[in-house]
Amino acid sequence: MSSPKEGFLTDEQREVLKIAAQNVEVLSSSPRSPTGLALLLPEHNNNKGGRPTAGGSLVRHVRRSHSGKVVRVKKDGAGGKGTWGKLLDTGSAAPLDRNDPNYDSGEEPYQLMGATVSSPIDDYKKAVAPIIEEYFTTGDVELAASDLRDLDLDDYHHYFIKKLISMAMDRHAKEKEMASVLLSALYADVISASQISHGFIILLESAEDLAVDILDAVEVLALFVARAVVDDIIPPAFLNRAKKMLPENSKGLQVIETAEKSYLSAPHHAELVERKWGGSTHLTVDEVKKKISDLLREYIESGDTAEACRCIRELGVSFFHHEVVKRAVTLAMETPSSQPLIFKLLEEAAEEGLISSSQMIKGFHRLAESLDDLTLDIPSAKAIFQQLVPKAISQGWLDPSFKLYDADKGSIDVEDEKIKQFKEESVTIIHEYFLSDDIPELIRSLEDLAAPQYYPIFIKKLITIALDRKNREKEMASVLLSALAMEILSTADIVDGFVMLLESAEDTALDILDASDELALFLARAVIDDVLAPLNLEEIKSKLLPNCSGSETVHSARSLASARHAGERLLRCWGGGTGWAVEDAKDKITKLLEEFESGGDMGEACQCIRELGMPFFNHEVVKKALVMAMEKKNDRLLDLLQECFGEGLITINQMSKGFSRVKDGLDDLALDIPNAVEKYISYQEYAKKNGWLSSSFDQLPPFDASTTL
Repeated sequence: MSSPKEGFLTDEQREVLKIAAQNVEVLSSSPRSPTGLALLLPEHNNNKGGRPTAGGSLVRHVRRSHSGKVVRVKKDGAGGKGTWGKLLDTGSAAPLDRNDPNYDSGEEPYQLMGATVSSPIDDYKKAVAPIIEEYFTTGDVELAASDLRDLDLDDYHHYFIKKLISMAMDRHAKEKEMASVLLSALYADVISASQISHGFIILLESAEDLAVDILDAVEVLALFVARAVVDDIIPPAFLNRAKKMLPENSKGLQVIETAEKSYLSAPHHAELVERKWGGSTHLTVDEVKKKISDLLREYIESGDTAEACRCIRELGVSFFHHEVVKRAVTLAMETPSSQPLIFKLLEEAAEEGLISSSQMIKGFHRLAESLDDLTLDIPSAKAIFQQLVPKAISQGWLDPSFKLYDADKGSIDVEDEKIKQFKEESVTIIHEYFLSDDIPELIRSLEDLAAPQYYPIFIKKLITIALDRKNREKEMASVLLSALAMEILSTADIVDGFVMLLESAEDTALDILDASDELALFLARAVIDDVLAPLNLEEIKSKLLPNCSGSETVHSARSLASARHAGERLLRCWGGGTGWAVEDAKDKITKLLEEFESGGDMGEACQCIRELGMPFFNHEVVKKALVMAMEKKNDRLLDLLQECFGEGLITINQMSKGFSRVKDGLDDLALDIPNAVEKYISYQEYAKKNGWLSSSFDQLPPFDASTTL
């Protein structure tokens, strides 16, 4: 066979080429590379003009032309003009033509595209900023709470705390107050206590950064911390924990020290902190009315409509704009020369959407209702008013649906004389109670009215009057409600009373700006005091119109009553009372009865009951004494009840309540005490015989069984 030098391949070389062709697809390097060819044809490396280097790579081939010049062969060899290409050339490197009918996009080389992977915290941060902005615009706490729940990222709520406060710090006092109100509303119901504490910690840690953009950051943040302590959303112990976590000489540490020294250690610090920003929820009605009167007088003098609208907007009490309307129209009636300016202001405010149509109508209604009093100062008030209404409607800023006041018939229906008299006497009784704090006297006075069908009206009057007074009277009203629930009021009376209150909540808010929040506290407190059951809140809500402010108040009350440590917080919400939770009182009653049952002194037991200071809760003493007498088979506890009745500690009404509660639970008692029914009947007969249970009391179970003592 010819040698390779003569242009032919040996059998051995042919075998190598055959194997190479079969395995070309699995080669790690391109078939065109010299390394690949070297691996396939090791002997071919010894062709003339080239030899392997020490590293095993090929030396570039050279050859001489016919003229004798040395010509460098291009890398990889082969593939010159007019040739078939080099050995094993598959043509895979040819560019793809997208216009080729056989073009396959799958043959395109892969390209890795960079993409940003977002984390849940990034998504959360993007979502909460619009929620906060919308809240600052609308003031809708429920909407903000709902939006936060919808995020379903509870683990990141600490960031919401930081974002809310840092955004509020760079805004007006109104937004700062709104931020504090929102935090209180979200506490426990939406955001846990630990998340709130965590949020304040990261705020304190970033105090240096905040101070770069907000010059008084330390002062403002200290006030937020103090307000959180006053609002019970972070405990006082938080301050000491935070000190240990913050570096010395840091601004975060300065914030804690400022909060302690400047705010929390000051006399009456709670009231000082709550009113520091003068937020709309803490402005008194008189303060708002004075500001409205001042801006209207300044407007009449200057005639600057834009400035007057700005002042109205800065009041931040859109729900109270009816007062602006009422006072403006009254001023126009008092000073006829000011009427064009007043109408111009109201028209401008209506066009800008500053004063809503409903607020405009409400303002005119309130003025119509007070015309009788106004005629004392302006004799022709009714006639002037009847002229102003059509003019306002024609100018388009008073809705035509407003019903013109009838000067002859008046705008208020005459109430039933008996109800009116009951209301007047109830107000007198309530005022006397707030002066004397004498619950038994109030009960006697209320019973003397002999009008139990009007008790819901009494409840409405009691709470309405308390709403416009200080915390002392609010606490007294809650205590009185508990006492009346035990003595003379039924659950139906209390439910109806709260329904009447909530139906008129919008009218109450005309004079008491934070009426909705206070009513929610009264409702929640009633649940904590066992005056109402949680299910009664649903009953109350079902009797109200859907989506009304009263329904929102019930929802707030449910959140307050179901929050963690609700009993302790609500019993101290107005700073009054014993501060005991109901369970604490029950524990004390159980302990004193157990001590007496085991041989304690009768006089000492009576003294302990007296020191409880909860006469409206003495039915619990009766109930527990009867149950313990059944369990311990010790009738000495009945002697204690008789002694308490004899000393006037427990009234006959409280005795009846106690017996009724035992009777209601007899089915459960019978599981542990088989003869519970027989014992109950014998105790009832014994109490009637000795005069501390009314002979008319008829609460016997529906079967005949009796024993003797």
